Amino acid sequence: MAAAAAAAQEAEPACLQSFELYESASRFYIFGTNADKTVWRLLKIDRSETSELDIDECSTVYTQAEYLELVSGLDEDHRSTGGVKFVTKFYGIIGFIKFLGPFYMLIITEQRKIGEIFDHPVYQVTKTSMIELANSKSRSSFLNTRDENRYKKILNTLDLRKDLFFSYSYPIMRGLQRNLSDPQEGWSLYESTFVWNEFLTRQIRNCLQSTLWTVALVYGFFKQDKFAISGKDIMFTLIARRSRHYAGTRYLKRGVNEKGRVANDVETEQIVYEAVPMPTEVSSVVQNRGSIPLFWSQDTSKLNIKPDIILHEKDKNYEATKLHFENLRGRYGNPIIIFNLIKTRERRESMLRREFDKAIRIINKLFSEENQLRFLHWDLHKNSQGEPTNVLDVLLKVAFRALTLTEFFYCQVAPPTGSETAPHWPALLHSHDPYFCDENSNSDISQEDISGSSDSSGNGTTEDKAETSELPQLKPPIFQKGVLRTNCIDCLDRTNVAQYAYGLAALGHQLHALGCVESPELGLGAPVAHHLMHFYERMGDTLAVQYSGSAAHNKIFSAKRGHLKLFIRSQEFFRTLQRHYSNACIDANKQAAINLFLGYFQPKQGSPALWELESSSEEHNNGSFGHTSDSIKRVNSDGSILSVSNTSISGCSGCHNELLTAAQPDVSTELQSSKMESDLVYENEITSPIESKMSNSRYTPTLSHDHIHDVPSSQLDPCNSGDSNFLDLEWLSNSGNSSDERSLAVSTPDAHLSTENVISDIIPETMENQVAGVQAQKLPEQFVQWVNNGDSFWF
Repeated sequence: MAAAAAAAQEAEPACLQSFELYESASRFYIFGTNADKTVWRLLKIDRSETSELDIDECSTVYTQAEYLELVSGLDEDHRSTGGVKFVTKFYGIIGFIKFLGPFYMLIITEQRKIGEIFDHPVYQVTKTSMIELANSKSRSSFLNTRDENRYKKILNTLDLRKDLFFSYSYPIMRGLQRNLSDPQEGWSLYESTFVWNEFLTRQIRNCLQSTLWTVALVYGFFKQDKFAISGKDIMFTLIARRSRHYAGTRYLKRGVNEKGRVANDVETEQIVYEAVPMPTEVSSVVQNRGSIPLFWSQDTSKLNIKPDIILHEKDKNYEATKLHFENLRGRYGNPIIIFNLIKTRERRESMLRREFDKAIRIINKLFSEENQLRFLHWDLHKNSQGEPTNVLDVLLKVAFRALTLTEFFYCQVAPPTGSETAPHWPALLHSHDPYFCDENSNSDISQEDISGSSDSSGNGTTEDKAETSELPQLKPPIFQKGVLRTNCIDCLDRTNVAQYAYGLAALGHQLHALGCVESPELGLGAPVAHHLMHFYERMGDTLAVQYSGSAAHNKIFSAKRGHLKLFIRSQEFFRTLQRHYSNACIDANKQAAINLFLGYFQPKQGSPALWELESSSEEHNNGSFGHTSDSIKRVNSDGSILSVSNTSISGCSGCHNELLTAAQPDVSTELQSSKMESDLVYENEITSPIESKMSNSRYTPTLSHDHIHDVPSSQLDPCNSGDSNFLDLEWLSNSGNSSDERSLAVSTPDAHLSTENVISDIIPETMENQVAGVQAQKLPEQFVQWVNNGDSFWF
């Protein structure tokens, strides 16, 4: 038996996917196992201590037979106090939270598979439970149960059954380009901008020095489906990741905070590859949306559907605005392209437009040329007053031009080798720095390197030439550098239409790179364009419900489908009413729950309770707690959350989270060292005081801190006058939209090579030569093993 355990430990996969919870009077016992239930591990939680989280992980790895014996032995050990009872089966620990009394453990009790990326399953949370860790004896020492229960009800108003997804073995919180070129594991993945339970898992991760027992939850949108294009089945995946920084609801989270975090910050990624067991080519593209990075707010009103916009003059040097764009540069590199869709004729929005334009021009005056912000101000609402679908043609023109600057990610991967039981994961065939390579970085790659030939003179032997001729011609990779950042006022409705246009433009180039289409340009009438519209419409509705309480206003999509104007107007009217009701009556409770879940408000004995504090939009942006700053912990970049008031926040009685009691059965060395993840620029942000100083990250351009707001507007940007500095507005306004106008050079591999890139019937010797060339790139072995074996990417 010992030998079997040793063998199991040696072959242990680092991925626990199923868990069983047992309880005794003094402890909780959690047994975790892999997908095949061949390896079991044990975690113990002390129930007698309520003020601290006492967790102990057993170092022994058990076989299934040993696990059964261990459960029986534990039951015998605790026979005098009632034995050990089974509580529930679950699929991962969300984290631990404490209000005023004992700790609680949040777990996933039901999940649903919603897709997979390279055979790595992605799951959605469908049911959760909250387990109180205290036993009856330690619970009796806590008296203030009324406030405790109220906190539990507030947390339960955050519906964890919706739009939270995770993967045991794929870093779903990171983009594909980053995962392939800079694989990481452990803490850095949980500290990502897009892991929503980072705060809840912090104590167990610090205690165990492990992420084996927890799952990293991403909040947003995930949808995957197959498209049939040119006789090929193409797997298309659309992912939206919401930032956990400065997160909240529409009127309570607006603009930017002092650390450069913006409200409704969402990263959107679309991934495309052929739906075959081992795809040899893959492509992805990332875009971003986020609130206008200025200090502005709107007060919630039950009477006014469109409350006034309040622009705060607290950052005349636009330090927070600069910090935001440095944050984006840290995530995505250069260039940063700003696509601003707010109105020019509406008083509330035009004020923000003028201020945003001024901020961009001032920042550009001080940035170096390579760090210049590219921008376009374009009133989508005004331009859609005639025929709404015409704006899609214009948006496509913008998208194609932006795509020439940012490009997209494409790579060809080495085909798998080895046995069927232990194949090697295909690796990147080229490992140039994906974020900071110059435009001619591919010029150093010779055709010999690409084709695998070692003789450029053509004097190789007949045998060598025959062998080389059987090799598929390899295509150089493309790396996305920079990002398109789109915003309107809410970053929901108009923004989603613009993101669809960019997604369609990118999809054409992605399919062309994969060899599925002859031209990289997809028109609005293409069948795949209608499928893509459905994806983006679903994503827009989901993100809109999360931020504003109603589905998105999709009148342009509805008009494109030919819906009657009366139907469209009726739909938009009722969605406006739904959104107004949610903002006025529900958002305060929802914001309070988000604050608890993310750790932005931490209850403390002797301090004001959450329902005793006011949740106003101005206080959310101010960066101070008013009179309660000494008694409430500040968490992450969000600074100010609440201020004292008599406003009541009532908990929801119909809670979705079942409360189980004791009686119930996430390339180059330079890239890795630079900590590219955006929130690593702000290390230990959760305990640091609010600061308005600029970050000292390596991506921060050298700036002057003189009185830049005194620079005359006529001198702000003499070279970049008008509403755009990266395209000609006169060209954009032309009604024509021919392929000659928008066929701009993007480094797309030749689509005619597609039939030659299907690798089949290649002799092992030839394959070994090619793989040896790939391995000479010195790519991380962890990544090769990770994708091949489905192992965990953190432990």
